[in-house]
Amino acid sequence: MREVHAEVCVVGGGPAGVMLGYLLARAGVDVVVLEKHADFFRDFRGDTIHPSTLALLGQLGLREEFLELPHSEVGALDAVVNGTRIHAVDFARLGGEDDFLTFMPQWDFLFFLTRKASEFASFRILMGTAATGVLEEGGRITGATAEDADGPLEVHAGLTVAADGRGSTVRSAAGFVPTESGVAIDVLWFSLPKPRATLKPTLLYVADGTFVLTIDRRDHFQAGQIIPKGRFDEVKAAGLEAFRRNLAVTAKPLTSVVGTLTDWNQVKLLSVQVSHLERWHRPGLLCIGDSAHAMSPAFGVGVNYAIQDAVATANALVTTLRSGGGAAVTGVQLAAIQRRRLPPVRLMQALQLRVHATIAKPGAGPLLASPPTRLQRIALSLIVPMLQAVAPRLIGRGIRPETVSPELLAAMQPVQPVHSQSTDGVGKMRGSDGARGAA
Repeated sequence: MREVHAEVCVVGGGPAGVMLGYLLARAGVDVVVLEKHADFFRDFRGDTIHPSTLALLGQLGLREEFLELPHSEVGALDAVVNGTRIHAVDFARLGGEDDFLTFMPQWDFLFFLTRKASEFASFRILMGTAATGVLEEGGRITGATAEDADGPLEVHAGLTVAADGRGSTVRSAAGFVPTESGVAIDVLWFSLPKPRATLKPTLLYVADGTFVLTIDRRDHFQAGQIIPKGRFDEVKAAGLEAFRRNLAVTAKPLTSVVGTLTDWNQVKLLSVQVSHLERWHRPGLLCIGDSAHAMSPAFGVGVNYAIQDAVATANALVTTLRSGGGAAVTGVQLAAIQRRRLPPVRLMQALQLRVHATIAKPGAGPLLASPPTRLQRIALSLIVPMLQAVAPRLIGRGIRPETVSPELLAAMQPVQPVHSQSTDGVGKMRGSDGARGAA
């Protein structure tokens, strides 16, 4: 049996796993990340980088280089409800330089972090390596079993971190079962070209109980429609023409481009799930990110909260990992990480569930008349200012945002100058021309 040894084995090469791998490797901790896919190219994964994550990148000395990558910046989020434009969120209220959202394809973000992590000798990432289970000795998790193109292997580690998503193999193998919160919606994701006419930045269109999302990807929109859970087959049975017509009625500025949807293969189903583990850890094992708490797309905070988990984990464990290795990490330390991260997660999930129950609920009827009634205008004049005051901090920074601790910063090696970076290994995953492969 082939074996790999490391102080920390991180299973999952998403935002939580790659960020944790980067932080630990830069602090000199021997870490290996297992990613089951051969590359990072996935359509319609979370691509929102929040102001709090930008601030973290600034702490790490990576912000300016990150912002050199192709991306879109959004300083405010508008919604159009039955023809009435609502200026819901203005991130300028946060102050400082990180007063905007960044939309960047998740694969670019992950390539960037992985390339930066690969500058440190203590970082390894095994692409195309799928975890199949856990290793256990005397009630303690001692690593993971995995399989790659050459067959099975064992990854031995003092600490294993499950960051392999809402369908986590490691979580299941360790005997954890998440608690599900009922969510009555799914989201259909698709791409649309931009109309010729210049549109005002708009995140959400709502009309008569139908919700259409539009995320600006610079040269096109990543768009989504909210539907009742489990009803995709009914939507398809009604036909593409009905689907296109519904989009055009809800988001009138997209009328000229909805005709580019000519095949259901262009439409991907995201089954919305909100869940959490009651316990995130066992001796030798910690779950973070979606493995510990699957978030709804509401507010687009999933990536942000996964990264916050990674930072909290690195902050809490770096001193122990550097002095005693992964085997020295105690259950008390792992429990403390859960105690720190669980309250903001559960509060945000409660807000998401409330949104789904009262607002983002397909077929719930119009939120506003068109035009708004006098009573509705009065309600908007009261509610919108309160929303504008609270939402930038709630969405942009989150509940209990994490910063890199002084201890972790002190342990970190300096970043290499930009001109000396190499893309060997990680960069080659994109192919010789650096272009994205077909979806």
